Amino acid sequence: MTTALLRTADELHARTRAGRRAVVMTMGALHEGHAALIRTAREIAGDQGEVVVTVFVNPLQFGKGEDLDRYPRTLDADLKIAEQAGADVVFAPSVDEVYPGGEPQVRISAGPMGERLEGAVRPGHFDGMLTVVAKLLHLTRPDVALYGQKDAQQLALIRRMVRDLNFGVEIVGVPTVREEDGLALSSRNRYLSTEDRRTALALSQALFAGRDRHAAQEALRARAREVPATRARAEALSAIGESRAAADAHAVAKAAPGGPMGVRAAARLILDEAARMQPPLVLDYLTLVDPSDFTEVEDDFTGEAVLAVAARVGTTRLIDNIPLTFGAAS
Repeated sequence: MTTALLRTADELHARTRAGRRAVVMTMGALHEGHAALIRTAREIAGDQGEVVVTVFVNPLQFGKGEDLDRYPRTLDADLKIAEQAGADVVFAPSVDEVYPGGEPQVRISAGPMGERLEGAVRPGHFDGMLTVVAKLLHLTRPDVALYGQKDAQQLALIRRMVRDLNFGVEIVGVPTVREEDGLALSSRNRYLSTEDRRTALALSQALFAGRDRHAAQEALRARAREVPATRARAEALSAIGESRAAADAHAVAKAAPGGPMGVRAAARLILDEAARMQPPLVLDYLTLVDPSDFTEVEDDFTGEAVLAVAARVGTTRLIDNIPLTFGAAS
């Protein structure tokens, strides 16, 4: 299969298709994370459908002093990666095609969720992101659009926009793809020196430490629930090799169901150590949030949550996150 390179919406609209159109939106500099999105799109679209990959470096998403000019542009390489992953079309419009007549006077507002975390660090970023996503959804007319979960706040805002403004498109989130050492794949990883990368690994290591603490807490709570709160309970715990102190696990679990505090503490320990490395990791935020609005969860929270981190290493800013589920207290 040869992937077509199209520059205008008219060219894209002229194509005939029998099945669903699945769109993967990118700013180029494609890597294995993008390839995973394209392969998932191919599975969703099927043999009769069509997979469109957009490549557009959106100027509205870059604030003053950010790296618009520095952002890598590798269209020839992107076309090859898209083709290998199963794309039918790479849609690479010009700025004039997307914004005829210059920057739009009417834009999408990301609202309160867009002012938190990444939005607080990069004011106006999410307004620009949603504006271009809305325009590209109109230009490409997909049945389904796929986005990576690494940009969790972006994904949440796109889902909210589609729901609030009645876009007739299905939004699918695809799990984060990581390199062998755990670092989340990103176009900005190429800016990291060997020393930078050693420090940058603290982001994923902190998330994994929080996840592991959460798993241990949940296992302890499950063990406590299985054993009756009687003298027989303490005897049963001793019989399986637990210390006598573990007999109080039930009370501990009830005092802090799910343990968001412990999750945060485990992750922060790793980040604090990385702050003393050379080069140091400069933390922007570590947060455990409700994915519906990206507000910090309380210590008695139950349900889906996102443990998210953002930091700078040298001149490079990186983000990462993992999803967690906190069960109800018994």
